[in-house]
Amino acid sequence: MPAADTQVRFWFDPVCPFAWLTSEWVRTVQRERGLDVEWRFISLRLLNKDVDYDAQFPPDYEAGHTAGLRLLRVCARVRDEHGPEAVARLYEVLGHRIHDAEPTGRETRGTAAFLAPALEEAGLPADLVEALEEESRDGQVQAETDEALALTGKDVGTPIIAVGDGVGFFGPVISRVPAPEDAVRLWDHVVGLASFPGFAELKRSLRERPQLRSFGVEPQGAGAEEDWHGGSRRQHR
Repeated sequence: MPAADTQVRFWFDPVCPFAWLTSEWVRTVQRERGLDVEWRFISLRLLNKDVDYDAQFPPDYEAGHTAGLRLLRVCARVRDEHGPEAVARLYEVLGHRIHDAEPTGRETRGTAAFLAPALEEAGLPADLVEALEEESRDGQVQAETDEALALTGKDVGTPIIAVGDGVGFFGPVISRVPAPEDAVRLWDHVVGLASFPGFAELKRSLRERPQLRSFGVEPQGAGAEEDWHGGSRRQHR
């Protein structure tokens, strides 16, 4: 049985660039510290189901978040039929194809044409593309989304991380993946701060554009700073 401080639950939406960067950091710490990471589901589309997308988000966000929900349906079926390690493999493949590639239309990420080669790369059966349409799995995704929000409150996004028996927090939101020698130190600082019972928030709304090709930022480059509102690029018209 892994030590409590190495047991980690990580809630992700595959289309979230910040969840992807944080997951890459966690994978680095996993290799260095032997973390036991369980990859769980949180849907930005379900988080925002009562939001007026036209009024509050850029034009393509609803399509992007819907694509994320469709991919999470597939991840849910993958876990049921092939186990949690298969979810870890598929998320890693999807993340590279979505975020470390040249920009594509957000809506295409939830299509069979996009998913099929990712399944092949992850060593998973081709017929899993059928799960894109399995709305019956939305209840499972909603339940895990609710599970994450029970640890943090509702005014958060992705990712959400829990360490050990219940230290849960949103983030950290990072725009670059730290080098291995910095990754463990950052992990210790984040977990230490989140473990203090009276801690609630440490935040700034200025963010670099993520260091991802999907955002037009090359590796080792620095994205322009943007001022985010309420933890997202909502328009608040």
